[in-house]
Amino acid sequence: MTSRTAVVLGASGLVGGFCLRALVDDPDYTRVLTFGRRELPSLTRAKVAQRVADLATLSAEDFQGAQDVFCALGTTIRKAGSQAAFRHVDMELPLRAAEQAIRAGAEQFVVVSSVGADPASKNFYLRTKGEMERELAKLPFKALHILRPSLLIGKRTEFRLGEAIGMKIAPVLDLLTLGPLRKYHSMQAEIAGKAMAAAAKSGKTGTLIYEFDPIVTLAA
Repeated sequence: MTSRTAVVLGASGLVGGFCLRALVDDPDYTRVLTFGRRELPSLTRAKVAQRVADLATLSAEDFQGAQDVFCALGTTIRKAGSQAAFRHVDMELPLRAAEQAIRAGAEQFVVVSSVGADPASKNFYLRTKGEMERELAKLPFKALHILRPSLLIGKRTEFRLGEAIGMKIAPVLDLLTLGPLRKYHSMQAEIAGKAMAAAAKSGKTGTLIYEFDPIVTLAA
């Protein structure tokens, strides 16, 4: 694999942070660019460039020179304040970034979605994720990698009540996620982050969807 440049969106988040670390530690990536609402003061590696920017205003120029774009943007309806605000973060921003990245010549887009994502779902969260996947798949990337984890385990900087409850009962629920239900097994966020970086190096083309076992395999 020749030296590459990556863009990471959502690097301040739980999964995005682990993805960023994996890319920084990978010698095949000589430059890693992050866009976000704030700089990460703990990140001082020479090959990382941080830019504070409004993600809704990113243009093709911002993605110039990047082959791979990694998107771990996500929020909750409670934090966003409304369904429209949630949709803006979880669908509109990733799609805009992907469109601008394509214009700049990017080859791959790696995104975190959700198990159960379906544009026809009656559940607003899963329908939004499914619509995001559907629209991204229309863009002419060499490869679109979609990760569909279930409950993500890890220490967030922000408190999310639903996830906190989920993490408490996850060990019990995981005992029930056997066979076809295995895709609903909880997952350490670090595994998802590492899998994002690994997906871009898989050499696969087209639209690829990864659920629990394939994500774990990638991370390994």
